[in-house]
Formats: sequence, structure tokens, C-alpha cells
Amino acid sequence: MDMDHRIKWATELVEQKLKLEEDRQKKKHPSSAMPPEVVRLDIPHLEEEKRHKPANKGIESLKGQEKVRKSSLDLRREILEVGGTEYLFELRKKPKKKEEKKPEPEPEEITGPVAAEDFLKAAVQGKVQVVDKFLADGGSPDTCDEFCRTALHRASLEGHTEIVEKLLDQGATINFRDRLDSTAMHWACRGGHLAVVKLLQEKGANLNLKDKLLSTPLHVATRTGVAEVVEYLINNGVKINSRDREGDSALHDAVRLNRYKIIKMLILHGADMLAKNLAGKTPTDLVQLWQADTREVLEKKEPSTTEMAT
Repeated sequence: MDMDHRIKWATELVEQKLKLEEDRQKKKHPSSAMPPEVVRLDIPHLEEEKRHKPANKGIESLKGQEKVRKSSLDLRREILEVGGTEYLFELRKKPKKKEEKKPEPEPEEITGPVAAEDFLKAAVQGKVQVVDKFLADGGSPDTCDEFCRTALHRASLEGHTEIVEKLLDQGATINFRDRLDSTAMHWACRGGHLAVVKLLQEKGANLNLKDKLLSTPLHVATRTGVAEVVEYLINNGVKINSRDREGDSALHDAVRLNRYKIIKMLILHGADMLAKNLAGKTPTDLVQLWQADTREVLEKKEPSTTEMAT
């Protein structure tokens, strides 16, 4: 099969999967308008982000075939080494939207100095006046916590564009790495905030830096599942076939996690469908596993002779 036919085959199969998934969602949640491929991960640590459970049961069969891949225990051990258990809790802190409490209102006037800890909290909570006061008093915009997470990392994750811009204007290091080597761009992609991603890119952020799992912002955005962020990265010079520590490209991740729109987007922009990861699997191999699953579902959908007669 030549590349043109391979692309046509894959995109047609993706369209089938999209249609089947839409049908499933309509049956499960008739009133829901949000497609599954844009549901964001809720601030997972790096292992969970990489290992997010597939929505399609047909992909579960991959687990037994990829024994060469690092175990989840290996990844958890590395995260514990670089950040400790407290870091895992830090990454899991953000509650679901419906459970979020309204932030406390900012004081009309801030008297006295702002502590570094309060400055970092303000970046998370979107308290612009507190950030302004800390910076006006000569505080470093690169002030960070024990995990080397700066206010820029935190504001990028939460989508506080105004604070991100203020920090950059005051000299924050745009490609500052935390203890997992994640940059503000990684965190903005993890949060799924297109406006922040655009701002960081316009201010000179490197789109191709890798974290400790060798994941680029494109890998992170693909796992998070916000198609608009992935599209923006692709259109602004990201290396589409970059590999992580396990040899996976963004296309491997997209197929494994059933990010159908992102799969089609990556393929049409030249992602390598024959690139092998460390387990020897190509995205094409993973997509082929869909065929049997898709065929089975389609056969179940076909009306029987009795049904057609009625």
C-alpha cells in the first residue's frame, strides 16, 4: 500500500470511528454536546497523562502486546525520585469545575510586602493585584517552589493570560524548566489553554523542548485532547514526528487514546504512520486493531433480515 492509499485508508477509518463514537455518546448521554475527543484530563501527573485509559475497549488488547514498554511502576518511581509524593498530590489538586470554590476577592489595597508563597498562590488564583505588588516591590518573576514551578508555570496551567503576559513583560524566563523539565508551554498544553499557548509562542517559547519523559508540548496537547491546541502547534513549526522516551510520536499517543480528530489532523499534516516505537509498533499497526473492532460494531448495527422485513 503506497502512502497516499495508506493516508486515505486511515482517514476513512478515523471517520468511521468518529461516527461510531458519536452514536455511542448520543445513546449514553443524549443531552451532551461535548465530543469525547475534547474532554480534558484533569491535571494528571505525567504517568497518568501518558497512560490514560482508552475510551474504546478494542484498544485494550494493546496492553498485552506492549510488554517492552516501561511499566507504570517504573514511571511512578521516576516521578517520586524527581518530585516526591507531595508533587503527585500537587498535580492532582485541581478539583472538577463543578466542585471549584469561588476565589476570594482581591483586597482593594495591598499593604505590606507580598511573600513568595502568596505570590505563587496568586498566580494560580488569578489575583493580578497581588502579582503586581510582588513584582513592583522587586520580587523576581522567576520565584519558584521546591518543585521549581514558577508563577509562569502555574498561571499557564490555569489559563490566566493577563498574569502570564505581566510575568513575561517583567522578565520571567519563558523556557524555565521545573523538576520534571516541563516548561510553561508544557503546562499551558496540559491545561488546554489555547490563548496562553498563543501568547507564549508569540513571546518566543520553544515548542520542541522535552520533559523528563522526552515529551514535547505536542505530545502533551495530544494526550490532553484539545484539538485546537494541537492544530495551533502544528501550524507553528512543531516537530510532528518527535519521539518520547518510549519511542512514541504524538500519532502513537493519539491512536492509543482514541483522539480521532487529532489523528486525522496529524496524518494530513505529514505524521509518519510507519514510525516504530520501542515496542516495534507503528501507528498503522495500532489503527489496524481498530478494523476488527469497527467491523464488529458495524455488523451489530446492520439490521437483521427479520427487522428489514418489518
